[in-house]
Amino acid sequence: MSRVGKMPVQIPSGVTVKISGSQVSAEGPRGELSTVIPRGISAGIEKDSIVIVPDSKDPKLRALHGTARALVSNLVVGVTDGFRKVLEIVGTGYRAQIEGKKLVLTIGFARPVEYPIPDGVKISVESPTRIVVEGIDKIAVGQVASEIRAFKKPEPYKGKGIRYEGEYVRKKAGKAAVGAAGA
Repeated sequence: MSRVGKMPVQIPSGVTVKISGSQVSAEGPRGELSTVIPRGISAGIEKDSIVIVPDSKDPKLRALHGTARALVSNLVVGVTDGFRKVLEIVGTGYRAQIEGKKLVLTIGFARPVEYPIPDGVKISVESPTRIVVEGIDKIAVGQVASEIRAFKKPEPYKGKGIRYEGEYVRKKAGKAAVGAAGA
């Protein structure tokens, strides 16, 4: 049995959870979300918590047990607190701004990159070099942040590009730092 899967998911006050078959939905102060639990795993409500139980001891189900519990936990956290990812832009002249329903990135290309903001995710620009992605769905927030980062990943020589807050970029020594090992 999965160590993560064994722990019940606490339901905070102000959140209602409905389970119908393999569909688990949660509604809270920030909105409503639902997810599908994999076949062979069942969910039930006991007092003020959700319990995830595999139907058999099949190794494949044991592998999905913790995943199913994490999906349900993300539902509850999403409708209560929400999720947030912060991106930092590093580079001279690199900046971000919001124009209507688009995020416009000036990141060293011939033209600015325009990224349409998807529904269910809120993007704000705290400063020209700091982008905040927020929402109730952890998967959607992570996907949007990853797509924005993919426009200009941090390069290993100067560290320029878009990175997650707190991300460490390993730097490489350039050719000049290696030394003249020729004739």
